[in-house]
Parts: sequence; structure tokens; C-alpha cells
Amino acid sequence: MADATLLERLARHRALGPAPASEREWLADHGVLRTLAAGEVVIPKATRVTDLHVYLSGHLVIRVDRGAGSHKIIEWRGGDVGGVLPYSRGASPPNDAVAEEELDVLLVDRKWFPELIRECPSITAILVHSMLDRARQFTSSDLRDEKLLSLGRLAAGLAHELNNPASAAVRGAKTLAESQASAEDAARRLGAAGLSDAQLAVIDAVREQCRAPGPTLSPLERADREDAIAVWLAAHGASERCAEALAETGLALDALDRLAAEIRGDAFDAALRWIAAGCAVRTLTSAIETSASRIHELVNAVKGFTYMDHAPTAEAVDIRRGLADTLTMLAAKTRGKSVAVTMDLPADLPPVHGVGAELNQVWMNLVDNALDAVGVGGHVEVTAGAELGRVVVRVVDDGPGIPEAIRDRIFEPFFTTKGVGEGSGLGLDIVRRLLQRHEGEVEVESRPGRTEFRVRLPVAAGPRGDAPVQA
Repeated sequence: MADATLLERLARHRALGPAPASEREWLADHGVLRTLAAGEVVIPKATRVTDLHVYLSGHLVIRVDRGAGSHKIIEWRGGDVGGVLPYSRGASPPNDAVAEEELDVLLVDRKWFPELIRECPSITAILVHSMLDRARQFTSSDLRDEKLLSLGRLAAGLAHELNNPASAAVRGAKTLAESQASAEDAARRLGAAGLSDAQLAVIDAVREQCRAPGPTLSPLERADREDAIAVWLAAHGASERCAEALAETGLALDALDRLAAEIRGDAFDAALRWIAAGCAVRTLTSAIETSASRIHELVNAVKGFTYMDHAPTAEAVDIRRGLADTLTMLAAKTRGKSVAVTMDLPADLPPVHGVGAELNQVWMNLVDNALDAVGVGGHVEVTAGAELGRVVVRVVDDGPGIPEAIRDRIFEPFFTTKGVGEGSGLGLDIVRRLLQRHEGEVEVESRPGRTEFRVRLPVAAGPRGDAPVQA
């Protein structure tokens, strides 16, 4: 006979209280009541759960650290149900489930589930609904955590990507003001020299040569060219400070020889300073423009990747743009490992139907994993094509491959081969879930030296868009 106090507590239970009294009595007869102290581990990490848990009072929490500090991913309180539920496969928690405060829980061994399903249909229905709610909660929590981790990786890479052109633009703007002042001073001195038309024509010819882009040189070759110009300037009694600006242009030494033959003394030095200052101003202006354009490209890539100006609704998505933006987001990591990334996306690739930001999350996880897999100087290849009414995207790397012993587990949540803080074990699980939502699928083939992840998505109905994408 069930304990009257336990039956009373079950009658007040938020989830199971509405069930018939006879079914609650069945639970009380087949369950074992346990009391756990605050701080006690209720379900150890990686332990397969074998009981239905009916929480009567207290608070149970699972916390994990996925590289950004420990945080709560799910919790149960008095009035909830947990553990293994009818029709569920059961699972192992990603970390210890710990009682945050004293916990009273009724445990029902899963061996009784066939009888529970037969004798307690109302409780069974409640437990199944609870299982679905819990699955949605876990999915939402995992997707949110993975998005936060991806956001952190993106922010770090983007900060590095933006820092370079931004710093270059700031340096260029400061130097531009100095060069402008130097050019004005040299222009005043040159104007006071009273040069003839023939001499001014020679100066204009030299300046015209400076407008031509300089040769493409290695750092060592550029240093040698600057040294050669500095030696020439010193031999003609001119300031060697002009050498750096002149070395960046297409100016030849024979043009300087003609200038030295026509103009001498202070006028020669003033002409060189004026020419060098003009060269520096043009070079700096071009550098600032290039830096600003790079920042603009990065901002556009972020907007395209996140779909920040789109509502999160399904639409026809040109995945060429998403893949291109993904590679832009990962450019810093690519350069850091000296990885060669190639992308081959046909211009007539049809669009797919889906949520662009979620598909970009798929590409981000797959390409990021490929970059992690390859060594320094490795190669990652991204290709796409249309096959039998589907768009097929392939991400291939030349890393060591996935060991056969773990190949069947890589899509499991929380499974990772990376070190602590380096991977959440959710990336491929998120890929699988997001593709399921898009009626797509992901497959993997792997051997040493070649791992291929293959994504298939249904083609969107209707005419395709023709927006060009720069790969």
C-alpha cells in the first residue's frame, strides 16, 4: 500500500497531479523515494539514466563549460519530471546533474515502463509531452550556446580583420597631414626659386613618372630600391628622407639624372621634396581608400552572413553568397594557418529554400572544422552543384581524417575530440539539426588525407536569382 504522504505529494505535483488517482497510486507503488542533500550528484556525467524521475521538491541543475565559463543548460524543480521517459531512448548528461538544494525525487525503474504504459495512459501521455518539451528546450539551449560560441569566434576573427585596415587608415591619415604640410613648404620654396619653363617641364615629367604604380617587389627588393635611391640622393647633395616616398613609385633613376642636370642647388632640393611629398600624398590617399574599402567589404560580409536586415523566415537563398561570406569571416584563421582555401561555385547554381542565417551557421561549422582539421599549409576545398533536384555542397579537407572508431559518433551532441575549451561538441549536431529543419541531410566520407562533408538541400521552387557573388 502506498504511503499516504507520498500520494498527497503526487496529488499536488504540477505535472502529474491532473492524472487519475489510481495512476498516481501505481507510481507510488512502483517507485522508490530518495532524498539527496544539496551539492550531491544525482546523475553523474556520462552515466546512462535508467529511471524515471518525479521531482517532488528541491532543485536539480546541469551546468557545462563550453569555453566561455560554466553556465546552466537545464534545470528541474519540484513539480517537474525527468530522467528517462517512456518511448525515449535515454541518454547520458553532458555533465554532472547536481542538487542545488535538498531534493526529494521518486525513482521508477524503466523495467516497469511496459506496465506503466498499459496501466497509466494519462501519466504516459503527460510524460511523452514532457519529453517533447524537454527535447525542444535542449535543442534551443544547444543552438543558442553554439551561436554564442560561433559569435565569439567570429568577433575575434572580425576584430583582427578590421584592426588591420582600420589601423592602416589611421596611420595613413596622420602621415597624410605631415606630407601635405611638407608639400606646401616645398612648393613655397620652389616658387621662390624662379625656375624657367624648361626646368618646370622637367619637374612635371618626373612627377608624371611618379604617378605610375611602382613595381611589385618583395620586402627585400623594396629595401634595395630604397637604398639605391638614397645613395643617389646623397651623391647629389639632396635629402635622403625623400628615398622612401620615391621608392614606392615607378620613378627611374635616369629621370632623376635629367632633373639633376637641369636644376641645381636649393632649387634642386626643393623640387625633390615637392615631388616626393606629392608621391607620398598619392600613395597615402590610395592606401586610405583601400583600407576603407576593405572595412566596407567586411561590414557587408557580416551583414550578409548574419542576415541582420532580414526577418528569420524561409525564402529562396543563394548559398553562393553565404559561402563567400563565410570564407570572409574565417579569413584571419585561414591566414593564421597558411591554409589554401579554394571555392568553386557555378554561376547557375539554383537557390535553396530556407533561412539564410541558419544555413550560414551550417557552412560556418563545416568550414571551421575543416580548418581545424588541416595542418599548417593545408588545403580546404568548397564546391557546390545541382544534382537531381538538390543542391549539393561539399567541404573537403586534406587533414588526417576521422578515425573509423568514432566516425559514427561525430554527430552526437557534446561529442568532441578537441581539448577542453576548444570545442563544445555541438557543431556537427547543430549542423544535423538545422539541415533536418531544412529537409536536408549531411553525410561524411573520410580517409587519411581526405575528409568530405556533403550537404544536400532541396532546390527552391520558382526562378532563381542572378545576384553575382564574388568568390
